[in-house]
Amino acid sequence: MKTSDTRPGVEAIAAKGWLAAHKWLILRRSSQIGILLLFLVGPWFGLWIVKGNLNFSYTLSFLPLTDPFIILQSLLARQAPEKLALIGVTIVVLFYLLVGGRSYCSWVCPVNPLTDFAYWLRVRLGLKGSAHISRPTRYWMLGMTLVAAAVTGSIAWEMVNPVSMMHRGLIFGLGLAWAVLLAVFLFDLFVMRHGWCGHLCPVGAFYSLIGRYSLTRIKLPARAACNDCMDCFAVCPEPQVIRPALKAIAGTPPVILEANCTNCGRCIDVCSKDVFAFGTRFNTTVAPVTGVPQTAPK
Repeated sequence: MKTSDTRPGVEAIAAKGWLAAHKWLILRRSSQIGILLLFLVGPWFGLWIVKGNLNFSYTLSFLPLTDPFIILQSLLARQAPEKLALIGVTIVVLFYLLVGGRSYCSWVCPVNPLTDFAYWLRVRLGLKGSAHISRPTRYWMLGMTLVAAAVTGSIAWEMVNPVSMMHRGLIFGLGLAWAVLLAVFLFDLFVMRHGWCGHLCPVGAFYSLIGRYSLTRIKLPARAACNDCMDCFAVCPEPQVIRPALKAIAGTPPVILEANCTNCGRCIDVCSKDVFAFGTRFNTTVAPVTGVPQTAPK
């Protein structure tokens, strides 16, 4: 069904209804807000379900969870992690090997809603211009954070990490965190589309290394039904991951195996043809589409 409104997802809303066309977005926001509240109800209201922060937490007094990026920085800074932290990092790594490393970025990170809002506002204001920073720059940023840890003997990155600053700020008062978060927002709004998360953030770069081997993937069981509306590319924070699987480039199977896919599910939401779905990296069957001739990819 065609419409004069060219915003991404309009056709999906017409075909599936508003709720189905925003299902994964709603679930992501619920996850992000819910996780943040679990950390905050302790210091705010004395209800200690989770103690700590996203670097290290202790849930219900028995479940330790540790950020593997923190552990790596600690080791390079010659700081020996405690046994509980090592148990926590094992649990976290196994979890993200299952659900996808950069799922952290789209389902957990509290800065993601801020950068998503900057993109939403950018679209509404019709801001087209964008600086050019290569996406591999984030891996250089990752390398610099690790070098800084080794040279300084401290987890230096956490002093300026927007995620850590946001957590500390919500508990103790935002202070300088306001300036850092505002800078990230303005950078994404005026300078570069998905600039921070998609091009600079070393945390996302680190989790993409785990995501390279993860089980849960975005699949394209009905890719032959694609009508080239480009809505999936418009909403994806990492649009470069879509094309190989969607267009069968070099015989790529109908599953997004690229490490930087965040498993956010927005491509599923906005596709009126139901081309995309969550699945595993192994079953790559393409379902036949009624009325669409099936041709072998060139």
